[in-house]
Amino acid sequence: MSFDTPAGTRGARQPAGRLFRWFNNLAARRIRRKGGQMMGFNALVLTTIGAKSGLERTTPVGWFPGGDGSRLIVASAAGAAGNPSWYHNLAAHPDQVRIEVDGRTVAVIAEQLHGAERADAWLRIVQAAPRFAQYQEKTDRQLPIIRLTPRSDGENPGG
Repeated sequence: MSFDTPAGTRGARQPAGRLFRWFNNLAARRIRRKGGQMMGFNALVLTTIGAKSGLERTTPVGWFPGGDGSRLIVASAAGAAGNPSWYHNLAAHPDQVRIEVDGRTVAVIAEQLHGAERADAWLRIVQAAPRFAQYQEKTDRQLPIIRLTPRSDGENPGG
């Protein structure tokens, strides 16, 4: 499945800037130290490889159960017209992703959901977290849902 969601033409202002980076770093440290939740969501630290820079990038994100040990994340960017940077990083390097969750580092494969599979996941997500329905209303792009599945090759970088 491809990462093919284009930017929209309208949406909220995408979170950015020094304060946003400071908050993300603080949240990632807290998730690593205490695990658990962030802003009412189950949270993990997503590590990707920069699409342009080739450097490691970490981002705290909320996640939802995806079945079979997978986790679902939503590239909402709080309803911005554009996809978040980590979405582009996943598209460029879907097999070079890891997550930190429950005190463990897990290598995962990233896959964007489409069609009926996406629709089913979306219903579960907005029932669990109505905030995402509000994000969708702010923008005309369809918010991408990404499934993170643990790699079967046993690789477990950094953990």
